[in-house]
Amino acid sequence: MEQDFEKILNKLVASTRSPRGKFSKTNSWILLEKRLPRLQHRILPLRTMANAAAVAVLCVLGWWAYYMFAPVPLQTVSTLAETRSITLPDQTEIVLNRYSTLTYPERFRGKDRKVQLQGEAYFEVSKDAAHPFKVKAEAVIVQVLGTHFNIEAYPEDAQVKTTLLEGSVAVSLIGKEEERLVLSPNESAIYNKDKKSLTLHTEKDASEEIAWRNGTLLFKSIPLQEIVRQLSNAFHTDIRIEDADLQNYHMTATFSDGETLEEILSLLCRNQKFGYTKTNDTITITQKLN
Repeated sequence: MEQDFEKILNKLVASTRSPRGKFSKTNSWILLEKRLPRLQHRILPLRTMANAAAVAVLCVLGWWAYYMFAPVPLQTVSTLAETRSITLPDQTEIVLNRYSTLTYPERFRGKDRKVQLQGEAYFEVSKDAAHPFKVKAEAVIVQVLGTHFNIEAYPEDAQVKTTLLEGSVAVSLIGKEEERLVLSPNESAIYNKDKKSLTLHTEKDASEEIAWRNGTLLFKSIPLQEIVRQLSNAFHTDIRIEDADLQNYHMTATFSDGETLEEILSLLCRNQKFGYTKTNDTITITQKLN
């Protein structure tokens, strides 16, 4: 704007026939400033506003860069002798089983939504095709877009089991994502820790895998070894079977929330060929003598 007034002033000076001493460019500019005091005040606020806008843009860009590239704080939720429901930032619903831990970011950022599980959890994932949901459970990666599934990955267990109830999931091993198993409802992917192998299994009724959400322990014609494994995880107690021939002894039983481990073991042993003893924090199941 100052340049425009400079041009006008030059034209005025050039067009006048008066002596330059009276109407020179310098004197005329001083006179013009006195007659148009608002001009100076108007130019200054415009410059100030431009500077303020530039500072605001830099602040916004700086905040955006920090938001996009700064490390995202992680949240860790752990349970003891109870289950717990969790809602993630993307509205995914999770039920965490006893003695389990879930780690997830305070907010999801990037192309994937990643969480880490130790123990057991049931997931109802919020659908977002552009941002796949991934669960890391030891050496296993479970990828979904939106579905209902259960993962069992206790550190002491010999396997990691992913069971699908609804939708579709892809299960793979870390570093071998291209060699994945795609599950359909009522199918499980079982990772054997010793063999480092991933195999596909068909379940008769996958809903039985999540009976624990209601506090129910459901044992439906399964070997005693599997019952002991589930009880060990549910009560965070070391339970051992002393006699190998008892490991494949099949049983059916259902226990509700609130029953103690001692009550459950007493009922299991009733009228059976085995009993149990407790030494310190270890429970040992042994065959009864005739």
